[in-house]
Amino acid sequence: YYKKKLFFKKTLNSISGQKLKNFEIIIIYDDEDKADLDYIKLIIKNKNNIKLIINHKNLGAGLSRNKGIKIAKGKYLAFIDADDIWKKNKIRDQIKFMKNNKLKISHTSYSIINEKGQKLSKRDIKYKLSYKDLIKSCDIGLSTVIISKRLFLKHKFSANKTKEDYSLWLRISKKINIYGLRKELMLWRKTSNSLSSNILQKFYDAFDIY
Repeated sequence: YYKKKLFFKKTLNSISGQKLKNFEIIIIYDDEDKADLDYIKLIIKNKNNIKLIINHKNLGAGLSRNKGIKIAKGKYLAFIDADDIWKKNKIRDQIKFMKNNKLKISHTSYSIINEKGQKLSKRDIKYKLSYKDLIKSCDIGLSTVIISKRLFLKHKFSANKTKEDYSLWLRISKKINIYGLRKELMLWRKTSNSLSSNILQKFYDAFDIY
């Protein structure tokens, strides 16, 4: 969580409303400004399957996720940014897809929405991505990914402010292909103040990763 108060409740509701119910939610509060913290605590009050971790200083998305995963109990990990939305059958359908195909990691198609929730476009994905595919373009939406915890712990997110997920997918794809469920199961929200919209930071991190 980093300055997403306007969208956080919708995001959390999309997780809580999943058809598959056997999961835990771990929220990493990664803002040195604690102004939104009381709001977050109020929203998650009396919800036993939610854990809140509060960073004392801003670590960035990748290192924050690594921190949360240390205490995760599940066999699988699923990521979602604090302003994205999962379709209600997201986890169920994707886990079924992974078990049927004996996969350790997968991603899905998704749509892009604006701050008002209006659909801007749709991202259809390839069924299979190799390292050669990914080195040309990152076609994996972070909030669509589910990965086995065992596989994740061999690689982890990098410390880059942006593209920390891209670095991870590249390292994994050197070992195995990454497969996708060609079904729209997530809505990615494009906002004006997101790190992914910071062009200079993206160029810096891309240079570092390559």
